Amino acid sequence: MSVETRTDPEGSYRHVLRVGAHTVHADMAPPDGEGSAPGPHDYFDASLAACKSLTAMWYAKRHKLALDRIEVKVDRDDSHEREGKYRLMVHIQLFGALSDEDKKKIHAAVARCPIHKLMTTTEIEIETAPLTQDVTP
Repeated sequence: MSVETRTDPEGSYRHVLRVGAHTVHADMAPPDGEGSAPGPHDYFDASLAACKSLTAMWYAKRHKLALDRIEVKVDRDDSHEREGKYRLMVHIQLFGALSDEDKKKIHAAVARCPIHKLMTTTEIEIETAPLTQDVTP
């Protein structure tokens, strides 16, 4: 699957992102951007929150646990990012008729969500392709 972006409107920081059949936007925070949409770091953090939440619901359904809903909040400390440390604190609330044992099982599954593992244990290689010829409209 590809993710595509384009500047919209021209000359601004705001971008339209296409992810499969979905359209979202990205922007930079003021004073450079307008703050009209989440920024790249926000999407990075949101991917972890979404994965934790979806993993909890998947696990509960698969094991027939009474999880009605889950709320996940991710707080970011990027104050040392330039030194190579980016800290995310995940807060999870489970709602439903769950025993303490059920909650422990869901929490253990959430701790192993695929994006968490990707962010912490996988070597990621990024290749930036050569520039293509500019096309003037």
